[in-house]
Amino acid sequence: MIRIFANAKYDFLRVRKYAYVASLLIALPGAAAFLNRGLNESIEFTGGTLIHVRLAGAQVGTGDIRAALTERNLPNAEIQSFGAAGEFVIRARLDPRAEVTDETTQQTAAAVDSAFADRFSPNGYTILRTEAIGPKVGAELRQKVFLAILMSFGATLIYLWLRFEWRFGIAAVAATAHDIGLSLAFLSLLNLEVSLVIVAAVLTIVGYSLNDTIVVFDRVRENLRRYKRANIYDVLNRSVNETLPRTLLTGVTTLLATVALVIFGGKVIQGFAIMMTFGIIIGTFSSIYIASPVLLAIERRWPGEDVRGAKSLAPQSATVAT
Repeated sequence: MIRIFANAKYDFLRVRKYAYVASLLIALPGAAAFLNRGLNESIEFTGGTLIHVRLAGAQVGTGDIRAALTERNLPNAEIQSFGAAGEFVIRARLDPRAEVTDETTQQTAAAVDSAFADRFSPNGYTILRTEAIGPKVGAELRQKVFLAILMSFGATLIYLWLRFEWRFGIAAVAATAHDIGLSLAFLSLLNLEVSLVIVAAVLTIVGYSLNDTIVVFDRVRENLRRYKRANIYDVLNRSVNETLPRTLLTGVTTLLATVALVIFGGKVIQGFAIMMTFGIIIGTFSSIYIASPVLLAIERRWPGEDVRGAKSLAPQSATVAT
C-alpha cells in the first residue's frame, strides 16, 4: 500500500511562529465577539420552559415539530425524543432576555400549544406536563462543565507526568487549552447556540486533541532513546514527521464523517457537527504546531533529564529540512 508522507522531513518547528499567528487570527476576533455579546447559551444554561408532549396517530418527527414551532416564533427550541414512541420534550423561550417566571412559562406553553393546534389536529396531541427551568439549573450545569474540563486537564497532567515527565504533561495541557480557547472563539464568531450537545462536542475535541498529542510524544520518547546524540529540536521534528501519516489519516477520515453530518445531518445535529469539524482541524493543528513547540520552549527554559538519562537540551541544529 502507498503510505502518504512516509518519508516526510518537514521542519515544522521552524514555522511555529506562523502557526501562532494563525491561531491569533481566530482567537482575537473571537475574543472581541465574546466580550461584545458573550456566548449564545441554550435554555439548559439560561433557563426556560420544558414541555412534555405526546403525539398520537401520525408519524411525526422532530422536523415537523420544529416547523410548527418556528411559525410561532420559537425557532431555537430544543426538541428531543423522550420515552415511548411519539413522545417529545421541548425546551423553549419566547424571549431569551426575559426572566423565567410563571407568566413567561405560561406564555411559552401557550405558544407551543397554539403551534401544535395549528399544525396537527386538536386530538392529535396531548401536553403531559409543563415545567419551568430556572437559572439555578444553568449555573449548576456551568459548574459541572468547568469541573469536567478541569478534571480532564488534571488527569492528563498526572498521566503524562507518570508516563513521561512533567514537561510533556504541561505541553499537552497547553495544547489542549489552546484548542478549548479557539473552540470558544469559534462559537462566539458563528454565534452558535451553546447547549449540552455542544459541550459534549468540546469535550470530545479535548479527547481527540490529547490522543493526537500523546501519539507524537510517544514517538518523541522512543526517538530520544534511539538517537542518543540528537538534540531535542531535531527529535521533536523527526517525531512529528514520523507520526504525520497516522495523524493525517485519522484526521481526514474523521473529518469526512463530520462534514457528512454538517451537510446531511439536519438542523438538530448541525451545531454538533460544525463544532466537531472545527475541533478535528484544530486538534490536528495543535498536535503538530502547538504541543511540540511548547515542549521545546519548556526544555529550553527548564532543561532536565530526559529518558536517555542525559540533559535533554542541546545546541539547536536543523538537520530536518523542508
